[in-house]
Amino acid sequence: MTNAEAVAVLAVRVVLGVIMIAHGLNHWRGGGRIEGTARWFGGLGLRYGTLQAWMSVVTEVGAGALLVLGLFTPLACAAVVSVMLVAGLLAHRPNGFFVFKDGYEYVLMLAAVSLALGVLGPGKISVDHAADIEVTGWAGGGIALGVAVVATAGLLATFWRPERPAERAATTEDASVTGAAGPGTADVG
Repeated sequence: MTNAEAVAVLAVRVVLGVIMIAHGLNHWRGGGRIEGTARWFGGLGLRYGTLQAWMSVVTEVGAGALLVLGLFTPLACAAVVSVMLVAGLLAHRPNGFFVFKDGYEYVLMLAAVSLALGVLGPGKISVDHAADIEVTGWAGGGIALGVAVVATAGLLATFWRPERPAERAATTEDASVTGAAGPGTADVG
């Protein structure tokens, strides 16, 4: 890898890492705080919204920090890809492609960049390189994609229980009678 390529990979890694840290901190401290994030996850059909909210904070901040450092890069990339798969499938897919319509364009880009970093590796300016533990090429990409798909499938199989149309109608009817807001009314993500 040339010096120019190493700096380019560093720039992409740091920008993606900072984006993920900011996203995780926003789930924790921004908008509706952890409670609002928990309600939002519950509205997406994920059980144990508070647990999901904290898992997203830890995953996003942790993966972001690892990317900035260039440490365990394929696993950090896997975490980002998994978070983006969950967000894309549950929150953004129904809205189509474009981000200005709350579609999956943005999360797809972050996932693709993460997968590319998994393949390219962290570059010479990284802890992985300094510690001689770099995993690149097909192995790095395979780890990033494989771990992400398994983690996403596990999370959805364990925690995702979307409401059926009949349940949704009953919840909406109950909310209108009591004047309470239904699940998912606080979108903080």
